[in-house]
Amino acid sequence: MDKLSSLWGVIRKNKYWITLIVFAVIIVFLDENSILHRLEYYREATRLRSEIERYRAEYDENTERLEELALDSGAIEEVAREKYLMKKPNEDVFVFEED
Repeated sequence: MDKLSSLWGVIRKNKYWITLIVFAVIIVFLDENSILHRLEYYREATRLRSEIERYRAEYDENTERLEELALDSGAIEEVAREKYLMKKPNEDVFVFEED
């Protein structure tokens, strides 16, 4: 009984600190919106923002290329030759691969 009363005395003396520690543990580790989850969400959002920027740059590049192809028929021929290895009749095509 003496141990129980001494434990109760410690709890009564430090009730604010105990409450603060329990609150901190709940906020940092146990809550659905804990700090750990927030950090994970922040990392994922940063990764997604960089991916968006990469796709935006790719989109701009492709839009430029599409406009170029729409205006110049020679550009269509260039793409056909480079990308799809097409050739004119009676023409030889040499393909060099880089290591």
